[in-house]
Amino acid sequence: MRTAAAPSPGPRRLAAVFRAATGLALRAAPRHLAALTLLTALGAALPIASAWTVRAVLDGLATGGGPHALLAPAGLLSAVGVAAAVVPHIAQYVRAQAQRAAGLRAQDSLYRAVESLTGLSRFEDPQFLDRLRLAQQAGGMTPTQAANSALGVLHGTLTVGGFLGSLFMLSPFLAVAVLFSGVPVLIGELAMSRRRAAMLWHIGPAERRELFYYQLLTSTQAAKEIRLFGIGTFLRGRMLAARRRADAAKQTVDRQELVVQLGLGVVAAVVAGLGLLWAVRAAGQGRISIGGVSLLVAALPAVQTALAGLAGEIANGHQALLLFDHYVAIGEAKDDLPVSTHPRPVPRLRKGIELRDVWFRYSPEHPWVLRGACLTIPAGSSVGLVGLNGAGKTTLIKLLCRLYDPDRGQVLWDGTDLREFHPAELRRRIGATFQDYMEYDLTAGENIGLGDLDRLAEQDCVERAAQLSGMHDFIARLPDGYRTMLSRIFFSEEDKEDPATGVVLSGGQWQRLALARSFLRDRADLMILDEPSSGLDAEAEHEIHLRLRDHRAGRTSLLISHRLGALRDADLLVVLEQGRVAEQGTHDRLMREGGAYARLFAMQARGYRREAPMTSPPLDA
Repeated sequence: MRTAAAPSPGPRRLAAVFRAATGLALRAAPRHLAALTLLTALGAALPIASAWTVRAVLDGLATGGGPHALLAPAGLLSAVGVAAAVVPHIAQYVRAQAQRAAGLRAQDSLYRAVESLTGLSRFEDPQFLDRLRLAQQAGGMTPTQAANSALGVLHGTLTVGGFLGSLFMLSPFLAVAVLFSGVPVLIGELAMSRRRAAMLWHIGPAERRELFYYQLLTSTQAAKEIRLFGIGTFLRGRMLAARRRADAAKQTVDRQELVVQLGLGVVAAVVAGLGLLWAVRAAGQGRISIGGVSLLVAALPAVQTALAGLAGEIANGHQALLLFDHYVAIGEAKDDLPVSTHPRPVPRLRKGIELRDVWFRYSPEHPWVLRGACLTIPAGSSVGLVGLNGAGKTTLIKLLCRLYDPDRGQVLWDGTDLREFHPAELRRRIGATFQDYMEYDLTAGENIGLGDLDRLAEQDCVERAAQLSGMHDFIARLPDGYRTMLSRIFFSEEDKEDPATGVVLSGGQWQRLALARSFLRDRADLMILDEPSSGLDAEAEHEIHLRLRDHRAGRTSLLISHRLGALRDADLLVVLEQGRVAEQGTHDRLMREGGAYARLFAMQARGYRREAPMTSPPLDA
């Protein structure tokens, strides 16, 4: 897959990005930046003061001035030396404090922007993920880097201005020549900053793949299969191949930068050499004093160094802004789902949910997943959803949770299109256990409490949800009960002296915890259960379905399971085929009709009979 062309923001865009970066830094650390400004001005003045003070000392010595005449400039030179030694360290400390403050604020703003994205489509867009990775890198550094670059430009300008003035007093021609020698340095540095920023964009996919393989190789979840199948070497090879592609691109830019830097260094050396030759000749002719020679010797390399530093600061700032543009773009990203400016309040579900001629596909390049699906989920009823892989069951759940919007048709809540509600308010009315449920490396209580943050601290509610899922007795026997960390990769503050107290759960226990999260949200109008017992043994599955049946009584629920026996008591069974509702009715009715449901149910039932082993592949709803 080819990477899109690197973004190339124009001057106006870069100016806006600069304002955003420096504005963030100013809001995060205003006093630190004010102190840095003063320290920068002082740091720029010190070399100039030192050069002029040395000239005064040398001229005093050359003219036979006594100790008293030299005392003041010598003392001043000592003071300047002390300040020159101290100021950089103070500036470094202040800069580090500003960096941390701005990085914290930038990270909060970035993830606040990511959190505000309502749907899922952005997280399935590789270019958005590449931009997000660069935004993470740039967000923590660029705000203060932009401010530091601006201060560096101020420092360089003051230094160049002071020493150029000194050179101009000695030789106007030499001052102009040195100034113009800095122009190609600036042009070269800016060109390299653009190339490096473009390179970082192009290697984004390779670096994300490297990170992906690294996470696999260090993942507890993947460790079993990696060792059983012996695929560690294969995955490591893939990781290193991605790293080599990224390194090759970086090496190309490094070579280009080396050529540019060598060429610019030769130009600077020639100008400096010619300047020194002129100084020696002028001193021999008596046109400048010994102190003037020392001033020129100090000023000439100082101007060139300051010019190179000035160009470098501008180039670094330019590159930082090119990268920070990704950060700004994340904040500016339009929501992938439209949110009504005047959303309607979400009423309690009284009539039901209706899918009316719903068509959906994940992008114009993908096939249709739902093709005119029509379905009604009556309020207070339980609906079982049946279908083979790719039938559209999971997609239908995503539409009900409004993680996506239909391309055509409507999803109605008591007759109102879901798009008229605020997504966050709608989702508070829905509880769900997904097939790919999360296993959070948190405490047992927190793993349940995340289902309803308003009840996270209500221990009785958390325990009641655990009882419904059959996990309370197990959690109560843990070393620290509900405060026990369910992870061996982190440990809580209470356990930091004894990290072995972390507990690892089985797949079935994690699934019960995921169910407890849904049970905690018992005020929801719609409960969605996607394969809620897939990881349980037969006895535990029977137990959990009895609990679910009691819990679902009188509630609106949508249940998906590949074990059709778990669905037969639902008020309504719906069979999806190729994105359409093929059949619907009660278990008895669908069995009498002898259609797809009856065929699948009979096929699965034969699998449990000793005399007739199942020969067809198992149903995966």
